[in-house]
Amino acid sequence: MRLALTLTLTAFSLLSSAALAQTPTAPVAPATASTPATPAFTQAALPYAYGALEPIVDEVTMRIHFERHHGAQVAGLNAAIVANPAYAGKSLEALLAAASTAPAAIRNNAGGHWNHSFYWKIMAPLGTGGAPSPELTAAINRDFGSLDAFKTQFRATSMGRFGSGWSWLIVKPDGKLAVGSTPNQDNPLMDVGDFRGKPILGNDVWEHAYYLKYQNKRADYVDAWWSVINWNQVSKLYAEAVKP
Repeated sequence: MRLALTLTLTAFSLLSSAALAQTPTAPVAPATASTPATPAFTQAALPYAYGALEPIVDEVTMRIHFERHHGAQVAGLNAAIVANPAYAGKSLEALLAAASTAPAAIRNNAGGHWNHSFYWKIMAPLGTGGAPSPELTAAINRDFGSLDAFKTQFRATSMGRFGSGWSWLIVKPDGKLAVGSTPNQDNPLMDVGDFRGKPILGNDVWEHAYYLKYQNKRADYVDAWWSVINWNQVSKLYAEAVKP
């Protein structure tokens, strides 16, 4: 009797194992990516603290300017790239070079991102920006007569920009320096307008760059701004622009 029971249990076990082996299993759903795609463009950190340019540029203005204005342009550019996939994978410089045919959201936000990234770097805390290199000084004297004459022309260009925009010192394709202005978030790297070249100095004359401290006195802002120019960076950019 005990032997028969053992054989019966063994047979039942074998049948159960065979049945389980033939039972179809539910398909396993493929894993879905939970991490969003990396943005095409990111905002680099400021090269100094928010209050480092006091009293020329106040801390509150710097924080709002960097976080809200520049930050919004980086986010806007990434959103515009998603909405216009034909522009995906292009560098910021490539977007600027084709700005004349790009959608407004790409032109404006790409310009704003490049302009502000440039602007932060050509400023430095009081007493740390150095002076124009001998080579840059010679070029300024050659093309403007003197550093003071250059500053006078730059100031006039800044004041002559009606509404929002930027003032620039550029190296033209022929190697000479020139001062000019662009509207909104345009810049001399874009294939728009006649003012083209490599920027080595630029000032943001949108009201959000100065209004909290200077109100409507743009001239006071431009005059004070010279105290925080990072001439070491400007001189480096000049050397790179004229390199054969």
